[in-house]
Amino acid sequence: MSWKAIHRWVGLTVGTLAVVLGVTGAILAIDPVQQVWQAPAAPGDLPLATLVERVTRTVPGIQEIRHLPSGAIVVFSFAGDQPQASYVDPANGQVLGAWQPSALPRWVKNLHRSLLLGDVGRWGAAGIALAMGLLCASAMVLLLRRMGGWRRLAARVRGSLAQRIHVVAGRVVLAVLFLTSLTALTMSASTLGLVALDSRAEPDVLSVVTGQPDLPGARLAAVQGLAVQNLHKLNFPGATDPEDTWKVATAQGQGWIDRYSGQMLAWQDATFAQRVNDWAVVLHTGEGAWPWAVVLGLVGTSVLLFWLSGLVIWWQASRQAPHITGNRPLAQADVLIFVASEGGSTWGFAQTLQDALSQCGHRVHTCPLERFQTTAATRQVFVLAATYGEGQAPAHASHALEQIAKLKASAVPVTVLGFGDRQFPAFCAFAEALNQTLRAKGWPELLPLECIHQQSGQQFARWGVALAQALSEPLVLEHVPLMPPATALTLVSRQDFPALPGSALQAAAILRFSWPAQGLGARLRGLGLARFVAGDLAGIVPPGSAVPRYYSLASGWEDGFLEICVRQMPDGLCSTNLLGLQLGDFAAAFIRPNPGFALPRTRRPVLLIGAGTGVAPLAGFIRRNDRRSPMHLYFGGRDPARDFYFGSEIQRWLSEGRLATLQTVFSRVPDGGGYVQDALRRDAEQLREWVTQGAIVRVCGSRAMAQGVAEALDMVLAPLQLSVSLLKAKERYAEDVF
Repeated sequence: MSWKAIHRWVGLTVGTLAVVLGVTGAILAIDPVQQVWQAPAAPGDLPLATLVERVTRTVPGIQEIRHLPSGAIVVFSFAGDQPQASYVDPANGQVLGAWQPSALPRWVKNLHRSLLLGDVGRWGAAGIALAMGLLCASAMVLLLRRMGGWRRLAARVRGSLAQRIHVVAGRVVLAVLFLTSLTALTMSASTLGLVALDSRAEPDVLSVVTGQPDLPGARLAAVQGLAVQNLHKLNFPGATDPEDTWKVATAQGQGWIDRYSGQMLAWQDATFAQRVNDWAVVLHTGEGAWPWAVVLGLVGTSVLLFWLSGLVIWWQASRQAPHITGNRPLAQADVLIFVASEGGSTWGFAQTLQDALSQCGHRVHTCPLERFQTTAATRQVFVLAATYGEGQAPAHASHALEQIAKLKASAVPVTVLGFGDRQFPAFCAFAEALNQTLRAKGWPELLPLECIHQQSGQQFARWGVALAQALSEPLVLEHVPLMPPATALTLVSRQDFPALPGSALQAAAILRFSWPAQGLGARLRGLGLARFVAGDLAGIVPPGSAVPRYYSLASGWEDGFLEICVRQMPDGLCSTNLLGLQLGDFAAAFIRPNPGFALPRTRRPVLLIGAGTGVAPLAGFIRRNDRRSPMHLYFGGRDPARDFYFGSEIQRWLSEGRLATLQTVFSRVPDGGGYVQDALRRDAEQLREWVTQGAIVRVCGSRAMAQGVAEALDMVLAPLQLSVSLLKAKERYAEDVF
């Protein structure tokens, strides 16, 4: 069973009871905080002998002095036949008031410790603590996978509101929750009798009656060497039993003291189990450490947050679970499709491939990659494999590579199609590893490995053309992705850049749409427009088409609007529709996160390189540079009078300090400076200085432009023994190309 399955099913089955224990634990955490305010704590270096002298002078009939975990001193005594328990001031021994063990209802403690079910409930609470430990362990594994390892653990979290709550809260409190589960198990072990804290019998010791009067407590030799900070309690000898002894209990152990001579008659060191249990009590309850009790209270409350957000995430996943239609039985299928998908989108491509193959007369069976096998009827095998995190397999297929490596190869061709994002250094690394393993084992292939960037339907269709030729069949792959719900956006402003007559320069516009307020329910479920940042993608669905077009965002949700830069494409359905919008018109859109291109919060230099409409996400980065980090923009266009997109805003941001430096080049005007890569070569020395300072690089524009920039930077960085590929490996360089 995978870690994801363990986490899901343990959370769903014991989650409700875990919430009960978490909330009641948060309530109980009030007690240590309340105790601190009820009475002053004794100074840590106060001698026990001094404390004994003070309280015996002011409180008659003392039976016991107890040092509470809060640091307060409580004296138990008798006034006639009436027992009393009082707070005393350790500074002078004066009685401050009556002591009560706890102001919280006893049933809250019983609910937390035994679910109000006695011994059976204690076993149940221990089982829940064990399940919580397993939940925390699986959560840490999944968290590291999601974030891409320890180095990216603090990176920005994307997804629906429920997913962000679940992950961010996990990063903050997961370690504490795991600690509370361990301490709960430790305490339960002694409560349930599984571990004996101290199986030793008390020594049979008595004071030696000498006829001499009792020594005052302050003069006991064994007491004079103790500090109050180490005291648990001190029991006075009974007045009616001349052989009774003093008994002192400390963190180190307990001892019996002769009432006449003051000498220690016997001593028992605290056992290892007692010491561990004492620490477990402090760490689990916060007794004696009220700031920690506050932390425990907050963490206990977070369990409810985890449970609710986890339920929403499970509901979202159940909606997105793969449902392959037209699946033929495995034994009858001549074509097998195996899928490895983390988010579920790869299953949609598998369905498209299955439908196309079925229309060509094939019997197709599609299933998860971990079920990889062939049968006597198999003629072709296709593997559609997504890469997750830092090159790992999706969670459900985490052991698939090992299983395939153990199989004996057959003559059936196995073709691998990878899915990933070029922004990440480990682009399609799992698909590459899978393909290498298959070839090393001797499996033939129908087509070489192909890697699809950002679920591109166009790339998939081109791969389909090659597949049709290889199979000599009229195969057509027209993939229509399952899109998230679109939201109607209202156009509130536009800045037009008309086409230049007689020039290849097409019309363009900066379009700003209002961002509709999102209800909590929609944000939790990931519907509509969740939070977005500059560099994310807006999927626009043009009328008359089911295929979205993606535009890089020049704004974030904090700006209060959604802004894109659109250039007219020849016969472009979406660009024509967008450029034809008038103020007040609507466009249907959804957000697709682009985390590999997102700009982290940093004080290091940021090098922004863009051409044409590719400046849009870079403008968004500059717009939100409230910290005035050193940002340097290289912008390339054709004519400053025609396509200097965001020009006035860029000049304003430059004056405001949001942008440190600006270099512009225009390729279609005299002395325009050529292309951005030419400007980079001219500024080679300055670029090397910024990179030496740890600069982060973001490039956005056409694929040809991005390639030219990479070649120029490789030349510039060569004296530093650096290259674009090395910067990508260090997650300092990312591209958004179209």
